[in-house]
Amino acid sequence: MSRRCELTGKAVQSGNLVSHSNIKTRTRFLPNLCNVTLISDALKRSVKLRVSAHALRSVEHRGGLDAFLTKARDIELSQNARELKREIAKKQAAA
Repeated sequence: MSRRCELTGKAVQSGNLVSHSNIKTRTRFLPNLCNVTLISDALKRSVKLRVSAHALRSVEHRGGLDAFLTKARDIELSQNARELKREIAKKQAAA
């Protein structure tokens, strides 16, 4: 399982820790990933996803999982999230 957010694509970054004496040490900055269960209003079921805390706030800000996925770009989404987005689009088109 990769350390990547399924909704925003946020992943591991690398960089330096810089001390007071300007000594640089390589490090990895890991995203704050959470296993969450989100409810899709269109599909009327819950979905388990591994998302970052930042993405969770973005989902709430946009008005839920369905609204977030309709506005999200396919490049950022995981394969699982892309399939979910297609299912939601089909349900919304049929309604």
